[in-house]
Amino acid sequence: MLRNFLTVGGWTMLSRILGLVRDQLLAAFMGAGPLQDAYQVAFRLPNMFRRLFGEGAFNAAFVPMFSTVMVQEGRDEARLFARRTLGVMLAWLVFLCVLGEVFMPQVLRVIAPGFLQHGDRYAMAVSLSRITFPYLVMICAAALLAGVLNGLHRFGMASAAYLAFNVVGILAIVGASPFLPTVAYAAAWGVTVSGVVQLGLLAWACEKAEFGLMPLWPSLTPSIRQLLRRMVPGLIGSGVGQINLTVDTIIGTLLPAGSVSLMYFADRINQLPLGVLGAAAGTTLLPVLTRHLSAGDIQAAHRAQNRSVEYVILLTLPAVAGLLVLAGPIMIVLFGHGSFTEHDALLSAQSLRAYAVGLPAFILVKVLSPAFFARGDTRTPVYVGIGVLVLNFVLNLLFMVPLTHVGPPLASSITACVNVAFLVVLLLRKNALVVYGTTLSHMGRVCLAALFMGLGLWGVGSIVTLPAIFVTRAVWLTGMVMGGAALYAVLLHAFGVADLPDMLARIRGRLRRRAG
Repeated sequence: MLRNFLTVGGWTMLSRILGLVRDQLLAAFMGAGPLQDAYQVAFRLPNMFRRLFGEGAFNAAFVPMFSTVMVQEGRDEARLFARRTLGVMLAWLVFLCVLGEVFMPQVLRVIAPGFLQHGDRYAMAVSLSRITFPYLVMICAAALLAGVLNGLHRFGMASAAYLAFNVVGILAIVGASPFLPTVAYAAAWGVTVSGVVQLGLLAWACEKAEFGLMPLWPSLTPSIRQLLRRMVPGLIGSGVGQINLTVDTIIGTLLPAGSVSLMYFADRINQLPLGVLGAAAGTTLLPVLTRHLSAGDIQAAHRAQNRSVEYVILLTLPAVAGLLVLAGPIMIVLFGHGSFTEHDALLSAQSLRAYAVGLPAFILVKVLSPAFFARGDTRTPVYVGIGVLVLNFVLNLLFMVPLTHVGPPLASSITACVNVAFLVVLLLRKNALVVYGTTLSHMGRVCLAALFMGLGLWGVGSIVTLPAIFVTRAVWLTGMVMGGAALYAVLLHAFGVADLPDMLARIRGRLRRRAG
């Protein structure tokens, strides 16, 4: 299990690094303006359907059923179930894709109404969306094949194939741009071609595993009906999140040109800690809670929940402090090149700070929701999500004029905090959450450590300002990040949260064991 975890984690980390390179190229070639806005909306549309139908809800329903059929009925029946599922999925996705291609102008009138004020931006978004939309067919089918490979315990290719999105995207931006009208067209074609490559790699991996998956004619067999029923709660939950993102996009298109781009690049930085910590917390906590509750060990479940909250606060608050203080230098060093000016980077940093305020809440939602799921309650988090969806829309309307590109990120952060508050209250009323005094004390001391770390970074940054040359800027930012981490560790030791000498001894011991 550890080897598989490290395999998936390694490929994921490499994918994130390549994704950062791809985003830097997008920023350098297109900057923050109408062209970038049009591309981001064109990519967000198929990406939204990918998250709805290709990942999350589908994998959560398909992989357990596939594994169960494999164990109970054998390899042939599992392969038959996967082929039937693939046939139904492709029929639905191709139908959806054809509708999207035909009615794309009308779709963009709904999700990007602000583009209508500028005909060129609207026409560009329609053209780019028609190029990127077929990506949803390939990537959703690829998600099924990846689920099959995971069920066969072949994790390497299932994780490595997703690198193709960033690799092909980088090659398209760099190599195809001279032959197309704009860089945006090259990036859009890169999205669709990457879907073909990913699906091809995963199909080849299935063939190599002697588990070829030629789709069968779609038929709603009892097992397919059961799969669809299991997907419904996940689709509703995922749909709430995607509607939130769509609302942010709609509001963003009504703001000055470039606002969608500014928020996109800020969110990409915010997603680094959110993606790693949120996914890790939610994924690892659910099976632990389920096991303890199944055994009737309520106290162990409460302890696991408290430990998860402590870990999230411990790892998230320094990220919040660092992003609040260093948002400007981070955006300048990573994206302030070419067409994406230093002024654009500073504006995007404002959005990043607004996102960072809600970072702990975004992750705590993923920690608190498993407490409902482990008890068989899949509805309550969805109902709460629908309620905060309305709040997010109202806040967006209130903030859009005075705060422009800071409004949607701030609305999302406030909404996440309200979401956490409701989940905590409901869990307390159900006696499903008991917050220990030691946990509250731990969280208080961590807050102080993060606060003093942030003040330390701010003090050093006000004395030693960001240099003018890129190389020295990168060195300056690296030094600030490493210095902040070191200061945070010392403060945790001083406040009694962690034993620094013991931590260093453990790290040295692990390094020696690996060397041996």
